[in-house]
Amino acid sequence: MAEAEAAGGVGFGADDEGRISPESAPASGRGGVDPVKALMHRHRELCERAVDPLEIAAGLEAYGVTDRTAARFRHRDVFSLAEEMYARVPRDAETPPERRPPPPAASGPGGGWAVLALLPGALCAAAVAGVRLTHGQPRLAVAAAGALAVALGLRVALRCGPLRAPLGTTSRNGTWTCWLIAYALLGDGLLAAGLAAGPEGPWPLATTPVLALALSCAPALWCAHLLSVRARRKLVASRGLADFADSVKPLLLGVFALYLCALVSLLAVCGKVLDEPAVSAGAVALGALLLLARLLTVHGFPHAPAVVLCTAALTETCALATVFASRLPGCSYLAVPVRTVTDAWGPGAVTALVCGIAALLLLGHATRTLTRASAHARPPGAT
Repeated sequence: MAEAEAAGGVGFGADDEGRISPESAPASGRGGVDPVKALMHRHRELCERAVDPLEIAAGLEAYGVTDRTAARFRHRDVFSLAEEMYARVPRDAETPPERRPPPPAASGPGGGWAVLALLPGALCAAAVAGVRLTHGQPRLAVAAAGALAVALGLRVALRCGPLRAPLGTTSRNGTWTCWLIAYALLGDGLLAAGLAAGPEGPWPLATTPVLALALSCAPALWCAHLLSVRARRKLVASRGLADFADSVKPLLLGVFALYLCALVSLLAVCGKVLDEPAVSAGAVALGALLLLARLLTVHGFPHAPAVVLCTAALTETCALATVFASRLPGCSYLAVPVRTVTDAWGPGAVTALVCGIAALLLLGHATRTLTRASAHARPPGAT
């Protein structure tokens, strides 16, 4: 029924299951209703604003029209149906279709975002150096100023490149992302102190994960650009929705793996320079989670990232809360789950488990949603 409504709704014949059938839909050559014209009327706004048939095909897919539905309109696939719809859209005779402006491509390196992608890493490196060279009150001031500078630099970098999300879709994720990064900086030390005698003195800062994540902003932007450009090319070459999905899935997984390799390398280098534990599973899992959440948001699927990021942040909060609540009389049992995990794998296991599971959930969601044509019909961040 959903396919029938998306394909045209009222005015078409349907079988016993409510689906449109070629036999029951009136044909234009027999005095009946032209089914393609009725479909164009239903999706008139989509057809009028489209600058090429690919946008119509992606839009139809987003509305639930499949290759099977297109067959009921005497077309082999949605792409063929979209080509007819695009050709039949009335246009100003003075502006022929071939001269219509093509859809803007994803921002390239010449757009300036490639340079801005280095800004968060550079600011974070300066902040880490300032924190390590100062003590007492000046150290706190340097840390606060550095955190603010990195946040602003990250905002500028993400707003000017291929990870630019549509307006109004990032505010819900910003708080949870900040918490996850703050936990990567302070959480493991605070958790270990809570499980021991209690926090005494300043908590140790895990600067390696935060610095590596800031530096990985550049490879993340390049990977997002690669995904956008290659997927757009595959969209042009594909002749069916299933064909496009099959060709994009290896691309998505390859880009994701490429980013993870870059992140692991940065963790190793930062750990050696800062003389801290190098590669941690929690930092890798957090980087994977943040990249997948941003990619899904950029390509028009913000709900799942918001839910997963919120759940991950609240889970880490509960882990800390139960540890300190267990210090109350008669509440020692509250810390048993966290203590069991940390005794087996260390304090970093909490981040690794929470962010790892969250990243796997988003990866599974991404392989279903980011392989749709509708996810790549327009450049990332286009409104």
